[in-house]
Amino acid sequence: MSTTTVTPLTTADAEVLITAARRAAEAAGATVSITVLDAGGHLLAFRRDDRAVLIAGETSTRKAYTALQLDAATADLVDLVKPDGPFHSLTTALDRPLLFIAGGLPIHRDGRLIGAIGVGGGAPEQDHSFTTTAVEALSR
Repeated sequence: MSTTTVTPLTTADAEVLITAARRAAEAAGATVSITVLDAGGHLLAFRRDDRAVLIAGETSTRKAYTALQLDAATADLVDLVKPDGPFHSLTTALDRPLLFIAGGLPIHRDGRLIGAIGVGGGAPEQDHSFTTTAVEALSR
């Protein structure tokens, strides 16, 4: 049996993610907050635009946490937690609140989950595109 060591998400990686998401948001005219968490759910980086609504900081963090805990894009989970969805009770199942709004994305390296990014402040579809742009920038 061989074990493969995967390099964890670093602060340099987090800067790449923050910069790419920020540039995408600026190009779209959105003011956002961006949260990057490591694989343990610990804050690695955070940035809030000066004009971003205050709640964007909370939503970006909850989106990142949700993407990390469920290893899925939050955009893919929205329908699952609706009242008739199979996971409708998941929104209140944990002590730490999850947020099922597009804008959270898990980050993988060599097939392993190493962290997550969340963006809040734009429309959900915009926030999702900003996280996608950031993760693509990291993989270059």
